[in-house]
Amino acid sequence: MEVSRRFLRLFIFIFGTMVLVSYGYGVSHASDTAALWGGIAWSQAQFIVPFMFLAAFGFLMYWWIILYQNEASVIADLRWPWGESNGHGGGRLLLAFALLVIPSALWLEATIYHIDHDYSWTPFLVIGILMLACIGNILMGLLAYSAYRDGVQGGRAMLIGSILLGIQCILFDGIYWNLKFPW
Repeated sequence: MEVSRRFLRLFIFIFGTMVLVSYGYGVSHASDTAALWGGIAWSQAQFIVPFMFLAAFGFLMYWWIILYQNEASVIADLRWPWGESNGHGGGRLLLAFALLVIPSALWLEATIYHIDHDYSWTPFLVIGILMLACIGNILMGLLAYSAYRDGVQGGRAMLIGSILLGIQCILFDGIYWNLKFPW
């Protein structure tokens, strides 16, 4: 199946909006918003918050370059670093985006559910959701690395964008938050 640039734009518009709405809704109805930080003290959280904005900037930078700045044909040529281009780059990009944004839209509600119910299986749900988002971020980075190596216009900026996103997504959310959260 060929995944078009138009479809990718629509996908990100819908699911990216869902991420923002889920965060707004989640924070508005959480019984204890401080509990969402888990075991992270506010003095540390104040350090982390700016990285959330850098992560958003990194994602937008990546998204703009690959879906708006470059020609549609560039998307089809995206490849994994260990493979060759075969015209299915849109599917690879969709996989990476889907693994990032769909779990991101579910994470806050899953965390609130865990805090409110604390069943034995809910930590696995929350950690699993975060790990899927981390994998999506890694896949975005791999595609960006290949784009950079292949000389795609903006490939270096895509790589920087995926790294900025990864600082928040992988290091702070996927690793640090999970280690500090009082499971």
